[in-house]
Amino acid sequence: MQFGTLPFVPQTGGAVVGQSGVELLLRRRPVLLLALVGVVVLVLAGFAIRRYLRTPGDRLCKALAAVDEVTVLMHPNPDPDAMASAMGIAHLAESVGTDANVQYSGRIRHEENRALVRALGLAFTRLEEASALRADHVVLVDHNEARGFAGAGGLNPYAVVDHHPGGGRGQAFTDVRPEYGSCAAIVAEYLRDRGWEPGAHETPLPSDLATALLYGIQADTNDFSRGCTNADFDAAAFVFPAVKAEVLDHVSNPPIDEEALDIRSRAVQYRTRSGSYLCSFVGGVENTDALGQAADELLRLEGVTAVVVGGRLDGTLHLSARSRDDGIHVGQALREAVADIPMANAGGHRQMGGGQLSIDHMRGLGPSSGVSTDELRERLFAALASQ
Repeated sequence: MQFGTLPFVPQTGGAVVGQSGVELLLRRRPVLLLALVGVVVLVLAGFAIRRYLRTPGDRLCKALAAVDEVTVLMHPNPDPDAMASAMGIAHLAESVGTDANVQYSGRIRHEENRALVRALGLAFTRLEEASALRADHVVLVDHNEARGFAGAGGLNPYAVVDHHPGGGRGQAFTDVRPEYGSCAAIVAEYLRDRGWEPGAHETPLPSDLATALLYGIQADTNDFSRGCTNADFDAAAFVFPAVKAEVLDHVSNPPIDEEALDIRSRAVQYRTRSGSYLCSFVGGVENTDALGQAADELLRLEGVTAVVVGGRLDGTLHLSARSRDDGIHVGQALREAVADIPMANAGGHRQMGGGQLSIDHMRGLGPSSGVSTDELRERLFAALASQ
């Protein structure tokens, strides 16, 4: 039997040779393909939006929840802002099941700082070297580079929460906001965004924590008159309903000790003036916090717009600066004045700053020829005038 030529019959059950599955789907089911693409886009957009909308407090708590224990580390000689911030971070850590302890180097000496510790029964642990840190994961609060104890320079923090300028960063989380007047305001935002509210049924903001946060904001902004922002006011308003008024009054008006009064007296006695700037070196001190109090006192003098007070403790010259002139950035002025002195560091905000200089290096130890206190005073005046 002979067969003629068979007619070509298109195959409908399989792929056409040389044509990809996507091309075939586009040819035969364009609507289905477009729908699949739309689903993928929506899923990716959802992930992006969720990440964008996650608050800093959420991201911090996620980082905290990923470890079993953290040490919340305050800067040396912690002030109310540092203490309140540390309390808030420890509270957040414990709320996600992570053990937290608060540590510091240096001493708590300022009358108001000691009054806050006593009034709230705070239990912080002091350390002198890195090996004494109670946890491997460290959260720095109210400073972004560890200092003040042996081994501090080698510390790689797990997280950083701060309002001071600087380049310190955390492995898992960093939130540094120099535009804020206090670190406590940042921590108060975390608590608010995580649902902790004064009087809330499920997650009430603890009154001791609220009191500490309000006082931390108040202290670091000099009663809302120095470097205060809308964020600081908002944070203060948020915590206020849970504040213990009697505790706040007690810590705001503590008795002053004799040394702090003596340092103020010496600051007045040894002051040197250049135009509207004052500089005073008061000699040896035991309480470096009193230098800031003395600077605040001198800034009240008529015609004075910027003040630097220095005092010696344990081989270090500590500087504390204040300004009420918006045209002067005292933190930057301090940095410029000590820039070429080995083992010196300084900085801060526009209206408040501080620094530490090794006295041995000021005397000429190391690569420099040294600098006297008289020369340092002239450098400070020149740096203030150049702002």
